[in-house]
Amino acid sequence: MRVRSAVAVAALLGTGAVAGCGTPSPDLFVVQRDGTVPGAKLELLVSDQTARCNDAPVTQLTSRQILEARSLRDELLRLQTGDEPIPPAPPAQIFRFAVETEQGTLRYPDTQQRPDVLPRLTRFVRRVAIDTCGLRR
Repeated sequence: MRVRSAVAVAALLGTGAVAGCGTPSPDLFVVQRDGTVPGAKLELLVSDQTARCNDAPVTQLTSRQILEARSLRDELLRLQTGDEPIPPAPPAQIFRFAVETEQGTLRYPDTQQRPDVLPRLTRFVRRVAIDTCGLRR
């Protein structure tokens, strides 16, 4: 009787482990970028461990990129749910951004310097687009 119970428990645990395999990573945020230069148009979907640029195949993020993406998402959520307004910025010079999280969409120009999360996000998008997705910009 004990052996059957142990086998049943092992089978149940094995089924749970298999069910968890292959599940997609949760989406952290989506960035839409456009602008005045060739190659400015970009749709970047950032999930917990992967990125997808312009409907290209999904690519793996590095550990450093994953940590940065999670940090950016947390800061964006705090910004979107907080009471502090975003200060005005000069008009976009080259790029305009729209970042979407579960709290909604935040739009900003490439000249936005405050709060700090926005220029960090701009740099992150550029690095992932170039280094991870192989795009020109």
